Amino acid sequence: MKIGIPAEIRPGETRVAGTPETVKRLAAQGHTVLIERSAGERAHFSDTAYAEAGATLVGTTEAWDADLVLKVQSPTDGEFAHLKRGRLLVGMLNPFDADQAARIGATGVRAFALESIPRTTRAQSMDVLSSQANIAGYKAVLLAATLYQRFFPMLMTAAGTIKAARVLVLGAGVAGLQAIATARRLGAVIEASDVRPTVKEQIESLGAKFLDVPYETDEEREAAHGVGGYARPMPASWLARQSALVHERARQADIVITTALIQGRTAPTLLDEDTVRAMKRGSVIVDLAAGHGAVANDRCGGNCTLTGTDEVVVRHGVHIAGYTNLPAMVATEASSLYARNVLDFLKLIIDADGQPKIDTGDDIVAATLLGHDASTLKIA
Repeated sequence: MKIGIPAEIRPGETRVAGTPETVKRLAAQGHTVLIERSAGERAHFSDTAYAEAGATLVGTTEAWDADLVLKVQSPTDGEFAHLKRGRLLVGMLNPFDADQAARIGATGVRAFALESIPRTTRAQSMDVLSSQANIAGYKAVLLAATLYQRFFPMLMTAAGTIKAARVLVLGAGVAGLQAIATARRLGAVIEASDVRPTVKEQIESLGAKFLDVPYETDEEREAAHGVGGYARPMPASWLARQSALVHERARQADIVITTALIQGRTAPTLLDEDTVRAMKRGSVIVDLAAGHGAVANDRCGGNCTLTGTDEVVVRHGVHIAGYTNLPAMVATEASSLYARNVLDFLKLIIDADGQPKIDTGDDIVAATLLGHDASTLKIA
């Protein structure tokens, strides 16, 4: 099979869907890998490394004119012209954008959106959301450390003792847990909150204090357990109590990292302007839900209503970072992990003879195939 890897052309995207490591493995399986020249340059993978791994360096059109095309992000308007009926497309295709999904479907391409991979034990090695969120959580802390004009750890110096930074992490999914671990390594004192009581042990095992918001109704308890490894929207009654607690803890924090986002939904508001106004001058917010929040004044925030998309703004003396693609800031590692996820997924849609094999009876294949109704499949 001919497998094409075009360069990513969306602004700010530095990742690539295949690395010399995964290209070598695909070539060893008998596939012809066509990679666009300079596709890996921004992730520090040279054309020479790809050629040595067995890839053929080609132009844009040739990379797209393959039986199977591997992408990081969904096609741009200009790239739609390259999509051809009957070909396979694998990538993070934003399946929650109905218009985009319908447009891809209309081309006749059989497209697989990797964001829809279920969070099951069998699918762990293909879980692109987890691999990229892990990187985002790590980078969020480093970004906060850069913006914060003080030390993270406690230091005892001849000039006096410097207190450790206080970090508040809101949302303890993959990104949040990695943020806790990274901040802890830097010596910060950490508190964390999440709607799911099941993550309390994970939070505490990483050295953070769990901020507990008690559940008062069966509806709240049921929502808190989540579904398929993801959090669920919480009732307004619980959110009101959480908001009061978050306001108080954010007021005392030096750094707040917010990670609350359910795919396909508007990000919940965790920090409003009153909370930001109450925070210490010089403190930092890193909003991983930037660009997915409620729209106000023709601007889309994130978990914080004052977040700007892909920029750092200063409001009431607080630095608020709203970068929407933190994994792209760690391009080499992000590409390596993503490419391995893709390589494992390809085992489900390519048979032993190197031909397409689309088995919609497979829960992972069915969940990712755009246009296929997988609602009747049970995801354990």
